[in-house]
Parts: sequence; C-alpha cells; structure tokens
Amino acid sequence: MILKILKHDLLKKKIITFAVFIFIMLSALLMAGGTNMLITLNDSVDHLFKLAALPHFVQYHSGNIDQTLINNWSQQNSNVKKQQSSEMINIPGSEIFINSQQAENETVMDIGFVKQNDSFDFLLNLNNEIIEVEPGEIAVPIYYRQRKNLSPGDKLIIQNDQFKLEFTIKNFVRDAQMNPSIISSKRFVINQSDFEKMKNQIGEIEYLISFQLNEPDKISEFTNQYSQSELPEKGPAVDYKIFKLFNSLTDGLIAAVIILISLLLNVIALLCLRFIILLTIEEDYKEIGVMKGIGVAARDIKKIYLSKYLFIALSSSAVGFLIYLVFRKSFLNNILLYTGEAPKSAIQTLLPLLTAFMIAAAVIGFSIFVLRRFNKISPVEAIRMGQNNTNSTNKRRFSLTKNKLLSANVFLGLRDVLLRFRLFIILFVVFILTTFIIIVPLNFLNTIKSSEFVRYMGIAESDIIMDLRYTEGIQDRFEQIKTYLASDPDVMEQGAFVTSRYKIINQKGLTENIYIQTGDFSQFNVEYLEGKTPVQADQIALSYLSASELNKSIGDKVPVIIEEERREMTVTGIYQDITNGGRSAKANIPADYQNASWYNIYLNVNSNLNDKIKEYEAVFDNTRIIDQQGYLEQTLGDTINQLNILTTAAIIIAVVVIILITSLFLKTLIARDKAQIAIMKSIGTSIESIKIQYITKALFVLILAIIIGTITANILGEQLLTLILSFMGASRIEMIIDPIRSYFISPLIMILLVVLTTLLSISSIKKINLSDIKVE
Repeated sequence: MILKILKHDLLKKKIITFAVFIFIMLSALLMAGGTNMLITLNDSVDHLFKLAALPHFVQYHSGNIDQTLINNWSQQNSNVKKQQSSEMINIPGSEIFINSQQAENETVMDIGFVKQNDSFDFLLNLNNEIIEVEPGEIAVPIYYRQRKNLSPGDKLIIQNDQFKLEFTIKNFVRDAQMNPSIISSKRFVINQSDFEKMKNQIGEIEYLISFQLNEPDKISEFTNQYSQSELPEKGPAVDYKIFKLFNSLTDGLIAAVIILISLLLNVIALLCLRFIILLTIEEDYKEIGVMKGIGVAARDIKKIYLSKYLFIALSSSAVGFLIYLVFRKSFLNNILLYTGEAPKSAIQTLLPLLTAFMIAAAVIGFSIFVLRRFNKISPVEAIRMGQNNTNSTNKRRFSLTKNKLLSANVFLGLRDVLLRFRLFIILFVVFILTTFIIIVPLNFLNTIKSSEFVRYMGIAESDIIMDLRYTEGIQDRFEQIKTYLASDPDVMEQGAFVTSRYKIINQKGLTENIYIQTGDFSQFNVEYLEGKTPVQADQIALSYLSASELNKSIGDKVPVIIEEERREMTVTGIYQDITNGGRSAKANIPADYQNASWYNIYLNVNSNLNDKIKEYEAVFDNTRIIDQQGYLEQTLGDTINQLNILTTAAIIIAVVVIILITSLFLKTLIARDKAQIAIMKSIGTSIESIKIQYITKALFVLILAIIIGTITANILGEQLLTLILSFMGASRIEMIIDPIRSYFISPLIMILLVVLTTLLSISSIKKINLSDIKVE
C-alpha cells in the first residue's frame, strides 16, 4: 500500500519532487567532492613530502659557506637526523628562453638550476619518481608547464654575451618545496656535467642548507638553535609547516568554497521539502482528518508520508555519490597534477560516502521535524473544513482604493506578496541564497585579482616594483639604480628599501630571526590594521603573525639586536603580510647591508608602464622589474585560475536553481490561485494584467532578496576569506568589489531569468476558466 501511495504522490507532484531531488543530489555530489578534495590534498601532500624526503628546515644562503663548520654543529646537535648543503645556480630571466625567442624578462620568479640531491629533498617527476636527466636534458617545474603549455622535446636556452647552453625538456618537476605559484622561487633539474659547465660561468650560487630532524615537533626549538649559532643565514629560512601551508592553500580554499556551496544547496533543498510537505498536508487535510477520526495513530500516518521523503533523500544522495565517483578525478585535477595521488585509504572512500549521506540524514531529520504538524490536526475540524485555515489574512489591509502611486496590477501584485508573505518565504530565501552563491565567488575572485591585494602581501602599492638579485657588488648597484632613477624625469616617486635579517628577543628571552624592511615609508607604505608607520629610529611595525607570536600590541616594547647592541623598539603599527610565512617587520633604521636578503625599489611613473619596464630591463642587469598586476598574476595565478572555474560553476548552479525554483513555485501558486484567476478573467481582467501581477510578485521578492543577499554576501564572504587567509597572516580582509559585475550585471541577469521563467510558467492561465473550478 505504501508503495502505491508513494508512486501516486511522486507522479502527482513530479516537477517539485524532481527539483528537490536535483538539489539534494547536487548537494551530496559537492559535499562528497569537497570532502574528498580535503582528504586527498592532505594525504597527497604528506605522500609527496615523504617520497621527496622533504627537509624540516631549510636555510637559503647567498655567499660562501664553511661546510666543516656546518657538519661539526650538526653532529653536536641532538635534534639533527641528517644535514645536506646543496648548490643552486640562480640565473636572471633575461638570460633564459623557455621554448620561445622571448626571454623571461618579466618573470617574478627566482629561477634556479640544480642537480638532483643525494640524501634527501629529492625532486620528482610526474610519476613521483626521483628525476634523473642526461646531459643536455632538463626537467622543468610544473608551474612553467602550465603557464607555457610545454611538452617533452621543447627547448630551453640559457644565454648571455659570454655563455650559451641549450637543453631539451625531458620531464616536469614536482618540487615539494617550491611547487605553489605563491612561492616565488623555482628549481630546474639538470645533469651534473651541465651543472659544472654552468657553475662559475653564469648566474650566482645560492646554497640550500637543509636539515631533517629526529623529532619534527621540535622545529621551533631547532629554529632558535640555528638562529643563535654562527652558521650561514644570509637569506630566508623556511620550515616544514610553511611548506605544508603553501602546498595546501589553493586547493584547500577551493574545497572550502565547494563545501559552502553544497551546504547552501542543501538549505535550498530543505526549504523546497518544507514547501512540499506543507502543500501535501493542505491538499490531504480532509483525508488526514478521516484517518485520525477512524483511529489511525498520528505516528502511523507520518510513516506513510515519511516514506516518500526517505526515498527522495536516500535515492538522490546515492545518485549524487555515484556521480561523484564518475567525476572524482575532475575535482582532483589540480591536486593530482602538483602532488600526485597517495595510496588510497579506507577513509578516502568512507568519509565522502558518509558526508554524502549526512545530507540525506539532514533531509530525513528535517522531514520528521516538519511532519510534527500532524499532531496539531483536529479530526473534527479537518473533516468539517476540508482545509487548513491557519493562513487566513486580513484582506482589508492594503486596499486598492487607497493606492495613489502605482498601477492597479503592480499594486495588486505587491499586495498579494505582503498579505501572503509566509507563502512566498521559500522563494525569498532561495533568491537570497542564490545571490550569495553568485556574489561570494565573484567577490573572492575580484579581490585576489585586484592590484590592491598587494596590501595583504606586505607590499606598498606602486606602478613598478624592482627587485635586485644578489650578486657581487649588489650594494653599489643598488645605489647606482637609485641615482639613475632620481634623474629620470618620468619618475614621480621612488622608494628604496632593504630587507635584512635581525635578531629579536621573544617572550621566553630567546633570540629568533625576523626580517625587517628598512627605509623611508613616508611615500610607499602599507595599510595598517592598527597604529601607524614607524618614523623614529626606536619604532617598529610588526606583521600580524609576528605580533601574535610575540604577543605584542601597539605601544609595547620589542628588544631587537641592532649593530650588536640591544635596542628597545616601540611597536607603532601592525599590518598584514601573507608572504614569507607572514612574519616580518618594518623600521626606519639604517640598512644592514651585511645581512641583507632583498633590495627593493618602488616607483610611480608618469609614462607608459610597458615602455618604462623595457627601458629599465635594458639598463639594469640582474634586476627583476615588473608592474604590480603582473606580480599578482604570476604569484597567485594558480589560485586565480581555480577560482575562475569555481565561479563559473557557482553561477551555472545558481542559474539552474533560480529557473527551477521560480518555475515550480509559480506553477504551484497558479494551481492554488486557479479559482481567483478564473473569477478575474470572468469579470473582464485581461490575461496581460494577470501576467503583470505575477511578474510583479516574483520581481518584488527577487529585488528584496538581492538587496539582503548582497549585504549578507559582502559581510559573511569577507569574514570567510579572512578566516582562510588568517592562517597566512591576514587577519582582516576587505572585499574588493567590482560594482558593475556584482551590483549591476549579476542582478540584471537574475531579473531577466526570473521574468522569462515567470512568463513561461504562467502561460497556463490562458486555459483557466470558471468551468474548471470545483465547488464543494
């Protein structure tokens, strides 16, 4: 009997049941896919780190090293399991040609050439095997494969006036240290014989002083030990936690947004389900009263109705999970490319299955909650009245005779929404959620693509950024460039900064390293979360993560070792920085050229940017010159590409939701209003007038929802992006909104969709006549 009832009910309300089925299915699909992305990302990154034998601590150093000193220190340190020092030849992009006649002049990447390591920190191919190349062959980072669409057999040439060497691309590199685009260094693998040819002939040598620890949990302790030693440290130091963070960032962000969209779709499904249940109760009100009147228990009646929603929930979640299994690789394309896939574990299958059916469980639980209304149905009232009378409204409110502003049809449409708003609540909330689904990814994408995003990277806004690579005589070169720019009439403003490593004394009284950018911040400055720019020699500004770890706020003192003397610096400002692990500082103190790691010059010019960049590239050797937009595109390109795909998918999903929900709601509404429509037609109301009333109803609900949805998306979306980037050092992100796309194009598309869907959905009013109305 239950099967017959189930079949009859599903066929009777097939359109709205199909819509609920689709939403639950999509929700289960995205939930399983997002969950699997997070599990696979974590497992694959860990597996890559294991195969590559990733070091737990790496000190990059420009200059000579004493390996004997390093060996002796390592042997005496109980934390050290293995130590390895490897050489990397850094070559400017102007001397590198990757399958092109055009040099890599505008790259923001530090390009290094290495031979395969012997002990650990292995560079792997796309099969996660240790790369071996023959003389004349080269393995290129995946980053360049993606950006330049490279294939095995393509050529790479290194050339300057005195040296030329040509390579054939043999393979592509998975580099556990430098895979992500946000890390602005990349390693190319060459044969040892080619490495020896290049060494001392071209480029500059940088050392990677790497350590594997006996107990990885003691990284912080080891970092302090290294900083207090006399070992080389002319360059950044990076540890295992930062490697893990940067390798997980892009795909982790995408997975989080996919799961968010899944949850929003599930909310839409629950709203539709509530609408179905209440509609069914209203239609079957008399029959329910009869069953209760003859002694059928409320719980048994609920079981009959619950069986339908149990079937919908389980079948749609099962279909969603099966589709996920078919398209599983599509969710994981980027992860599998950059990290490969770890051996499958039981949790990789079970957890996505569990989360998919958690969607079904939520639907079933919600159905049980709504079906409690059966307990309130009185058999006598149900049999006598034949329908639920709880939704009666005062028709005298909003009288047409009092309307002086709007046309009669528009007024009647608005009046109906206001008098029966509980009926329209499903459409209202769904429109809010679809607005959220469209606006949040759009704002995410626009924020990360915007040139203003540099404010969260600890970089001042400027037209051009110059970054001097370390070479012999870099200090003299730095001064020469400043002099040249000072005499350039096209330069409106220039700011020169040196970032050096200093010792800082933490809360425990131990010294640790911190990178302090020095210079005059009066012209080129970052935006501060709190406080202001350091001006005096005893003032300092800290990045958000540095301030958090040191437990410092505005006005607190920070002991810094400057010129071998302890100086108490007052914290005047706290800013956001998602580069270099989020730990940095700024101070207006003399530059420490002996321990300098970066030399930067920011420019604002009054001429064509591309022309000035080409001019400076021709004049200044070993200098990376790029505009800010290009810098962002190269460092965050992978994240931007992933967000582009996700934003497109979110918009498509939202469009489908809008069309389906608007259509099924209006068809149901017309079925309920059939008698009223027939009466209006019989007294001479034109079909066009009735259509205007229904379009007004849909648009009024939509416009109100767009306003609330946009405000909600701006507030909650900003908090969500802040939460994600807070792990990198940004504690307060302000959405950079494109008003044309977010406030004009998106609402306009939604309005057009609703108008067209409404016109198609209400076409049946032509066929409604008084003779169709049953009078009881």
